[in-house]
Amino acid sequence: MTIFFKVFNRLEVIGYQNVPQKGGFIVAANHVSYLDPPVIGVALKVQPIFIAKERLFRVPLIGIFVKFFSFPLDRDKPQPSTIKEVVSRLKRGEVIVVFPEGGRSPDGSLLDPKRGVGMIAAMSAVPVVPVLIEGTDSALPVGAKFLRPAKIKVIFGNCLVIDKKETGKHFQERVSREVMERIRKLKGES
Repeated sequence: MTIFFKVFNRLEVIGYQNVPQKGGFIVAANHVSYLDPPVIGVALKVQPIFIAKERLFRVPLIGIFVKFFSFPLDRDKPQPSTIKEVVSRLKRGEVIVVFPEGGRSPDGSLLDPKRGVGMIAAMSAVPVVPVLIEGTDSALPVGAKFLRPAKIKVIFGNCLVIDKKETGKHFQERVSREVMERIRKLKGES
């Protein structure tokens, strides 16, 4: 899949040196296309686990594929057991990919974050790597049936290190906003 994206979509990965080389960490990326998860997977060079909306697991064919690389989250009513599972995986050294906006942006603009990424980061105290994905909305726009040969860029920003001393709701919201602000800055720098 790496060769496909590099040839067909001229995939460019910037800032990979910002990705931790060991230990669990969170990858927090903007979300504009169904193409974002496989592109992140290719750019990371390690097998991440994705948090995916529960409905995807029930879609024929896609659901089978999604089960191998993700676990479900009910976005309307996140279960404490799901959050505990994510934190446990991070502490075991796994890489978890989260889309802080909670869903795809319909027009490619960055949306306000949900509290989830801040909650997971505060509870696990692992680094958060902000990531900007560009071009996937042109390569596979909302409603498109076929992939287009548009350039895709993945930019890894500097890690956000979480202070374990705070964990409350306001702190979690502040962390989520900080993650999105770092993604916005990456957009301004690209």
